Amino acid sequence: MSATAAPAARAPSAAFFSETVLDVRHWTDRLFSFRCTRDPAFRFAAGQFAMIGLMVDGKPLLRAYSMGSAPWQEELEFLSIKVPDGPLTSRLQNIVPGDQVLIGRKPVGTLLLDNLRPGRTLWLFCTGTGLAPFLSLMREPEAYDRFERVVIQHTVRDVAELAFRDMIEGLPEHEVLGELVAGKLVYLPSVTRQPFVRQGRAPALIESNRLTDELGLPALSPAEDRVMLCGSEAFNADMKTLLEGRGFTEGSNHAPGEYVLEKAFVEK
Repeated sequence: MSATAAPAARAPSAAFFSETVLDVRHWTDRLFSFRCTRDPAFRFAAGQFAMIGLMVDGKPLLRAYSMGSAPWQEELEFLSIKVPDGPLTSRLQNIVPGDQVLIGRKPVGTLLLDNLRPGRTLWLFCTGTGLAPFLSLMREPEAYDRFERVVIQHTVRDVAELAFRDMIEGLPEHEVLGELVAGKLVYLPSVTRQPFVRQGRAPALIESNRLTDELGLPALSPAEDRVMLCGSEAFNADMKTLLEGRGFTEGSNHAPGEYVLEKAFVEK
């Protein structure tokens, strides 16, 4: 057990699973991910999140985290920022293989394929750790059955923060998903603070038609494009304004639309 992680105590079985950490990767001094075991009883849909955390002073300390792993995978994976004074992340960033983490039994969320109307191109716009639910969705076979192409547009400050870049770029060669993904998955990362092949925030890239021009597509519109958003409050607000200005309507668990966004975002 790491020094700042929770004591070895079982969470109340009615609300949480207690899972074992298998692997931890520190991408930068601000970003890390980890894999843990998955109880066979834990079922979720690509794009959903759950409350996860640690036992601290005999009580569960929890935050909402999207599952980065696909529903068909046997392990769970999560992507997280590091906040030095954050009640949870200041502890969670120090977990090591063998530690226990809590996983809430009831996954929820709005980033579901069923919450979008049929379309031709699925755009996944995210910033930072907002990539997590899209790591799951881009490995969901149903996404490729419903859409002609799936475009992941991940914006970060520095190149080193392009977490899972190698995995995403390698999906067309994946032994299981390769044939399904090849020719359909497009990865368009952008960086804001360093030189990179693609620079700038998503709203500016959309307004300039940089992304659609790169793919030889018409400007983003509700006629054929469907959009999922996951990022900071400012990012979500800017993108919501941009999309609705172009005639997109927001979908929900009650009525599908041309775009959906996730408001749960781990910041502490």
